Amino acid sequence: MKVDVAIVGGGITGCATAYELAGGGASVVVLERGEIAALASAANAGSLHAQIPFDPFLQKGEGWARDYAPVTRVMSAAVDAWKDVEAALGVSLEVKVGGGILVAASDEAMRNAERKARLEAEAGLAVEVWSAADLRREAPYLAPDHVGGVFCPNEGKANPLLAGRAFASAATRRGAVIRRGTEVAALERSGGAWRVHLADGSDVEADMVVNAAGTLAAAVAALAGVHIAAEGYPIQSCVTERATQTVPHLVYATREKLTLKQTATGSMIIGGGWPSRQVGNAPPTVDPRNMLRNLEVATATMPSLGRLRVVRSWAAIVNGTEDWMPVIGEAATAPGFFNAYFPWMGFTASPIVAKTIAAAVLQRRADTALGELAGL
Repeated sequence: MKVDVAIVGGGITGCATAYELAGGGASVVVLERGEIAALASAANAGSLHAQIPFDPFLQKGEGWARDYAPVTRVMSAAVDAWKDVEAALGVSLEVKVGGGILVAASDEAMRNAERKARLEAEAGLAVEVWSAADLRREAPYLAPDHVGGVFCPNEGKANPLLAGRAFASAATRRGAVIRRGTEVAALERSGGAWRVHLADGSDVEADMVVNAAGTLAAAVAALAGVHIAAEGYPIQSCVTERATQTVPHLVYATREKLTLKQTATGSMIIGGGWPSRQVGNAPPTVDPRNMLRNLEVATATMPSLGRLRVVRSWAAIVNGTEDWMPVIGEAATAPGFFNAYFPWMGFTASPIVAKTIAAAVLQRRADTALGELAGL
């Protein structure tokens, strides 16, 4: 099989990149060792983030936050891209951008939240500092003991169970080929192109390769002789029974890690990156102790949650790096090999990462064609 681009990984980023590339006229194959959008792409909580995350801000300090702050512009652009995804794909993905609130339960926490907000504003992210009165007016569902918060209007949510597969279907309609159950065993650079050796003994020849392998991105990069500091982290989330629509925002807390949002059907999704259990290479399982602590933070933030039953919990492995920085673009040491790796918030970033990678690949393809014409 000969194609312009082989994409390794059929999660939401890989499928969105295939959609963009196929729309630009490239021949594309997506190589997925399992099922399409079946791992972190579907198991994340569906948050659309833009703010600097509060927990690493406290742990890593302002120096880290200043380095990370420009990423918020990328995240905000990604949220903007999500606003157009449903119309482009012709399907509802339950996208809602109602803003995100980091709520503070103490004066000290509020001072920290304001320090973070100043860095975000300096980087160009739209944020607003809210008083306790603002919270009571705009988010009356929250506990009354909050002293204030920081509101970012360009945050929200989408349904991860729908989004990745919708991109896959749209990419297929544009002519991309998606191969499930196809594991990449080796990568070989030969004659200005890449030969992708598959575990079943067959090969794919591609002018360029995109590494969208998520938690396996470091292993795939290593096949091309490229090092990236990508790792997988086990986390967990849970969802409640349906309730009356009361929460239009994505909610974070300064107490401890929390994301809280209400789905289109009324269920509350509770997460925030609490660790799940993992033994060796076995799939992760829910850690009951961390689940209870997550629920304690959630009910302290929104007391009415205590009346709802949890109907499902799940564990997953998500992409991460120690410094939280994305690895996007062509590898300097491997021409034609592109990394599409966005840690921790890959679901949010997927549309903008796909557009960025596709633009770079298509430009390189055009430059190569011009070079060949010039040599005639």
